[in-house]
Order: sequence, then C-alpha cells, then structure tokens
Amino acid sequence: MTHILKFLVPVVLLTAIVVHDPVATDLPAASPHDQAKENLCRVDYPSTRSIAWKPVFIRPEDTLESLYGDDWVYVARFNRIDRRHVYPGMTIKSPKNMDDIRDYSPLHRTYEPARQYDRYILIDMEEQWLGAYEYGVLKFSIPAATGKDGYETPTGVFRADARHKNHTSSLYKVEDQSAQYPMDYAIRFHVGADNVAYWIHARDLPGRPASHGCVGVYDEGMQKRIFMFPDRPVLTDAKRLYDWAVGESVYEDSDSGELELLEDGPVVEIIGKNPRYLSEPQRSAAQSKY
Repeated sequence: MTHILKFLVPVVLLTAIVVHDPVATDLPAASPHDQAKENLCRVDYPSTRSIAWKPVFIRPEDTLESLYGDDWVYVARFNRIDRRHVYPGMTIKSPKNMDDIRDYSPLHRTYEPARQYDRYILIDMEEQWLGAYEYGVLKFSIPAATGKDGYETPTGVFRADARHKNHTSSLYKVEDQSAQYPMDYAIRFHVGADNVAYWIHARDLPGRPASHGCVGVYDEGMQKRIFMFPDRPVLTDAKRLYDWAVGESVYEDSDSGELELLEDGPVVEIIGKNPRYLSEPQRSAAQSKY
C-alpha cells in the first residue's frame, strides 16, 4: 500500500531556499551562439538514423500545423520539440513517410530490469526520451529534455520520493522575469549532496537537452497559462505521466497540489549521456534508399 507522508513536508521545504540569482529560461528564438538551436538535424539521436527524413527549413509563414496538418503531433515528437519553439530560420527533421513515425519510440517494448516493478520510469539521455513501464512492459513513452552540457542530469537508479502538482522553481524565472518558472506536475527523484533537488516536470521542449538538470516533458497547458501560446493545448504528457506515476489512482489520499512526500514511489532510472551535436547536418542512413 502506498502512502503520502505529509507530516515531513516542512523539513523538505527548507531545501528550496534560493541560493542563486534567478535567471531566465531558454528563449524560443534563433541564437548565433548555439547553432544546434537553428538546425535540429545536427542533434544526433541514434534511433532517427534508420528512419528516412529530410531537412525542412521553417519560413516566417510556417507552423507545424500548416506544414503537416493533423500529423504535426508526430513530427513534434520525432523532433522532441513543442510548437512554441518552432520559429522562422530553424530546420527540423521531416519524415519522408509519416507512417514511419506514427508509433515512433526509441525505447524497447520490454525492459528486464523493470520486470518486478508496477511503475518504472526509464530515461534515455542520448535519445531524450522517457518510458513508463509496468512490470517490464512499456505502457507509453514520451519525449523529454534533460540537463544541457554543464548541467547534466544525474544518471543511476533512484526512487521518486515526492510529488508537487503546482511546483515552481526557486532558482529560475520566466523570460520576462515576472514570475518563477513553473514546474507543474513535478515528481522528485533525487536530492544531491548540495541540497539541489531534481524533478521530472512540465517544461518547454526545444528539441535538445535544455534544462539545468531536471527532466522536462510536454505540457502545453502550462505554456498557454504562462506564455499565452498555444491557443489550444494538445501535448499534455506531464499530466499523463504524473497521474500514472504518483496520481490519486496510485495513492489513497487526494492530491492537495502542494508538496507531499511519498512512500514506494516509482523507480526512476536514467541512462546514457547527452546526444552528440554534429559539426555539419547529416542525412539519415535510411535516406540512401530514396
């Protein structure tokens, strides 16, 4: 039986004291200092090498919806990017055959280390992808954004020990500095020796590692609330993962939305290292077939 240890919350809150000046998160715009932002074809995800794709340059009039219609969701997931970060001047990977990515996941359908657990989260940093396993079988998988170079997400096997549906960062602010950066649907999996906590939570996905160590997943509802975009949220992976991993269907008590400690949280395993950034964009190996 799983339980929530609410009486310990005040102790944990002490670790959230701001120890650095808040800084803005990554802007959804071109940067001459990081060419990987302009050309996602330079981010080398191993699983995309076997899928035929072509580079598509985003023009001022382009959106994912205008380019791909109802299939835009598959292209967004394939590129590990959200709509707010698709802007003129960048290049994305465009599949030559949409059927190749409709059921795309770089993770194995079964995972032996997860066999004995009812909830097991696997995060592959090289693929920037997260899998939710039930007794070793992949229930669903979603794109993720782990820590950028210099702020790498810690690897290893952890246990989720807290949930906080309405969490906000104590260190970082939104772009206009008007509020702390939102981290909705947060699941804490590690607290470092320096008292810095690492969470899986809602955040922007720019198509590459981008966080300061946490693991971010889609939540366009949060983006609409904070950035007024998109008008109609579709990508809501953060809520789906939260409900499956630590939601009210798992724990007896109702979710207050505040920080709550957990017993028997899901295992969180983080493997690999950040993907390579190619010096020059390369074509997928499968493109030689076309």
